[in-house]
Amino acid sequence: MAYRTVNPYTNEVVKEYPNATSADIETALVHGQKLFKEWEHEAPATRADQLRDIARLMRLHAKDLATTMVTDMGKLYREALGEVELCALIADYFADHGADLLRPVQLDSRANGTAEIRKHPLGILMMVEPWNFPYYQIMRVFAPNFMVGNPMILKHASITPGSAHAFEQIVHESTAPDASLANLYLSYDQVSDIIADKRVQAVALTGSERGGVSVAREAGANLKKNTMELGGTDAFIVLDDADIDTVTDIAWRTRLYNAGQVCTSSKRFIVAANLYDQFVAKLKENFSKVKPGDPMAKDTTLAPMNSKRAKDKLQKQVDDAIAHGATLVYGNEPINLPGQFFQPTILTDIKPDNPAYSQEMFGPVAQVYKVNSDQEAIDLANDSDLGLGGIVFAGDANRGKQVAAQIETGMVFVNNFMVTLPELPFGGIKKSGYGREMSALGQNAFVNEQLIVTADKPDMNNLAGALVATDPE
Repeated sequence: MAYRTVNPYTNEVVKEYPNATSADIETALVHGQKLFKEWEHEAPATRADQLRDIARLMRLHAKDLATTMVTDMGKLYREALGEVELCALIADYFADHGADLLRPVQLDSRANGTAEIRKHPLGILMMVEPWNFPYYQIMRVFAPNFMVGNPMILKHASITPGSAHAFEQIVHESTAPDASLANLYLSYDQVSDIIADKRVQAVALTGSERGGVSVAREAGANLKKNTMELGGTDAFIVLDDADIDTVTDIAWRTRLYNAGQVCTSSKRFIVAANLYDQFVAKLKENFSKVKPGDPMAKDTTLAPMNSKRAKDKLQKQVDDAIAHGATLVYGNEPINLPGQFFQPTILTDIKPDNPAYSQEMFGPVAQVYKVNSDQEAIDLANDSDLGLGGIVFAGDANRGKQVAAQIETGMVFVNNFMVTLPELPFGGIKKSGYGREMSALGQNAFVNEQLIVTADKPDMNNLAGALVATDPE
């Protein structure tokens, strides 16, 4: 696969990057394994200041890092700056809390002596990450596993090689060992070979269902622990007592952030019948106000999509939806700019037999559904093979919480934006994947939870729960 940066605003080929060689891979594995063996004998706390140094450098180079991201995939510059700061926050959080989260856990047991769980690193971790949040997706895995003591090999998306290189350079500039993170421009066949290598003990992937299935198959075939964060068709539920002014001011933002290219972006708006017409009218009004343009400019509010390929795929999905009976309320018109812009679009009247009903539309397209009860909203939200996140708005927060608890996803936010913070676990269920990143759950995703039972001497009078050999008759 060709690794190259094509600026989605100018369509200019900025830079091409050479594919990794077998020698590059072996060098990364040798250095990573050597570091792992060193880290096995070091306490997590010894790495905290190194991780803080990475956070410091990200803030120091924030403007350059953000510009690289904008050039790679078109994100608005102010959103790119926010992503860099989020990465620094994540690094600081795990530097501050990682060692405590990895402390031994004492068990209350009838075993003779003391029982505890010790947490050790596993070994080299293979990371496969997507283009839509080029630094955040890396940091979400890197920071906790750096504290654990798992060196990492990164395969980033082929359209964001500049961002992958920039993140690696921050690690190399810091006081952290260079082998902490090796960025390689890999083919998927090479990823499979790395997963099969005995020095690699785990795999973390964020990406598409197709990519997840492929990598999970390789991990399973080689009995390697793995986590998968895949797509989402997240529901934004508006109950009949919600404050419509607040809801409509938030709804358009949740859909258009990062040009709608977010796994946890609200993609299906499920609105109570009494508020439906107001909601659609206001969403149309807000969509019509956005300004496409140079993502580096302060007054631009709609970024281009990441690539022509992504734009063409979304266009086909919208065309198919309309051909199968969906109503086009707004949008789906060309934007007279050279970049890969897609006009924000609203579709309604999408029936279960419409292909759009079950597809993830990864761009600025909103599907709006009308429902007549809380239960109908819940059933519609759950009628999806995906289960990543969701939002519920209600005048009565407790009622909203009750509805949220019935949504089949890994995350739900009530009367709130969908937010990501290092102390909150991130992940989904069903075909949105499995496992969690960040928080205490993410910190312990790739550790050897080793049981150690220690007694001063054997107690032959206390055999409760013990496996003992009996003398033969």
